[in-house]
Amino acid sequence: MRHIAAAVVVGALALAGAFIVASAALQPAAREARQQVVVIPPGASLSQIAALLADAGVLRSPTAFVVAARVRGVGGRLQWGEYLLSAAMSPLEILDRLARGQVLLHRVTIPEGYTAVQIADLLAKAGLAEREAFLRLVREEGDSFALDFLEGRRDLEGYLFPDTYAFPRGLPPRQIVQAMLARFDQRVTPALRREIRAQGVTLHEALTIASMVEREARLAAERPVIAGVIYNRLRRSWRLEIDATVLYALGRSDGSLTKADLLVDSPYNTYRQTGLPPGPISNPGLAAIEAAARPAVTPYLFYVLRPDGSHAFSSTLQEHQRNVRRWRR
Repeated sequence: MRHIAAAVVVGALALAGAFIVASAALQPAAREARQQVVVIPPGASLSQIAALLADAGVLRSPTAFVVAARVRGVGGRLQWGEYLLSAAMSPLEILDRLARGQVLLHRVTIPEGYTAVQIADLLAKAGLAEREAFLRLVREEGDSFALDFLEGRRDLEGYLFPDTYAFPRGLPPRQIVQAMLARFDQRVTPALRREIRAQGVTLHEALTIASMVEREARLAAERPVIAGVIYNRLRRSWRLEIDATVLYALGRSDGSLTKADLLVDSPYNTYRQTGLPPGPISNPGLAAIEAAARPAVTPYLFYVLRPDGSHAFSSTLQEHQRNVRRWRR
């Protein structure tokens, strides 16, 4: 009996010791510590993740982390990506964050009027997408998204809604584009689309008009007026003669135009082509789209940019020529 009692005591002490060791291993590696970014690569195994976390100094015991993950049944569910972690977090907190995929999100703002190329450059600079992969997707594979409002279009210029987004690094470009298209579908409401149809244009045509308004207007109050000028010229079958379309044809976002530029052979050159260009020349914001849906009722047919960013509008060629002489000295 004495031997049995002694064995029980020894076993109890061993269990208590193991519990104490395990409890210590599952404590934070430090009482206070700054947060740091830890990157879990795709395809990393549980043991590799544990070793990586230990090397980063946020884990006390990789072995205890592996055991805890297996006991909780999440060993195969830890997700890759960038995480904001700290040595002051317990291993169980870290485990929970990785199992939930609570990755670090990077905010990026797409300005109104940016082209697909400018968006690709912005995302690439932020480390959120590979430039050429993004451009290939939005220029050639738009029909793969199978959204009704796209009507099977391969080129998504005009539909990449400008807004502020939060993306994790490593997200496939397709998911980034899906987020922009979903935002477009949300913000361009059914009511707004009905207003567009009431103008006698399709959604694609309205976006084309809105994209020109976005690039031409410097002042918010002038957006509906410029839209009104565009509609007025279209009704008369006049060439629109909008500088921004020539810049788009030349692959430029800004700058002055020469007489030779105005002669460039492109369906986007509204100095040579009558009617609308084939599609949007930028990705317009909501205000520009609303201007295309609710253009000002105006007699104006011309406008010229003043030095202060506003425009001088006119309804006759003679008046327009006077404005040009005055403001383009």
